[in-house]
Amino acid sequence: MIFKNMSFIFLLTLILACGTVSQRKNITYIRIKGSDTMANLTALWAEEYMKSHPDISIYSEGGGSALGIRALIEGEIDICAASRPMLPHEVRQLAEKHNKLGIAFMVAKDALSVYLHPANPVRDLSMLQIKNIFTGKITSWNEISDFFDEPIQVINRNPNSGTYLYFKEHVLNDEDYTSTAIIVPSTQAVVNTIIENPNSIGYGGTAFGPEVIHCRIDGVAPTIENVALDLYPIARYLYLYTIDSPRGSIKDFINWILDIPGQAMVARAGYIPLWRSSSF
Repeated sequence: MIFKNMSFIFLLTLILACGTVSQRKNITYIRIKGSDTMANLTALWAEEYMKSHPDISIYSEGGGSALGIRALIEGEIDICAASRPMLPHEVRQLAEKHNKLGIAFMVAKDALSVYLHPANPVRDLSMLQIKNIFTGKITSWNEISDFFDEPIQVINRNPNSGTYLYFKEHVLNDEDYTSTAIIVPSTQAVVNTIIENPNSIGYGGTAFGPEVIHCRIDGVAPTIENVALDLYPIARYLYLYTIDSPRGSIKDFINWILDIPGQAMVARAGYIPLWRSSSF
């Protein structure tokens, strides 16, 4: 009797195991890697999409735009998230590896904030002042404010970051960052470091850091309205890249991102949707 019961349990376990394997075979996996700026957004897209698509499993991770593009070139992922356009040498490597130039999708708009500690009385900086601070020409807050006589500590991202490259090109006019900057791995790390150091300054997406000051630039605040109206001077598009024209589940997922549900997630995450809608 015991042997029969054990045989029944073994058979039931085998049936359940086979069923589990069958279910796994029916799941489609989508791999996304890239921009740390977009990490919260891609995770939100993945979570929301999987709620209504139980047959899709989406893995999303950051690491920086450059690492995401490298992973796409190597065929390690299905979609790269990047906060900048591909560089010419990256396009060339993709073409050499896959005989394709890649497909780019603009999926959202973002603004870069300049972050300050709440104890810092400065609330407005000019583009020239920001450039001079991050290139090391201005090294003390007393050169900007009569009420804050402290050395400036610049907090910077690493070169793998698309935000690092965008800021260097569009704010520093391709001049080098100061060598005295503290290098941190992510936008959230920039925010955390500034919270610990009242003399510091950093930069990152407007969707991050509600606990720090997002200062005005040339008198314009980094609000969604100002970015949408092209009034704020440091704004950019965010991208998804694929090696070739997407098909099947990947195509459906990207179409969903570009449609109302995905753009509603853009607004929910604190970024700027591609268009205005009463739905979000």
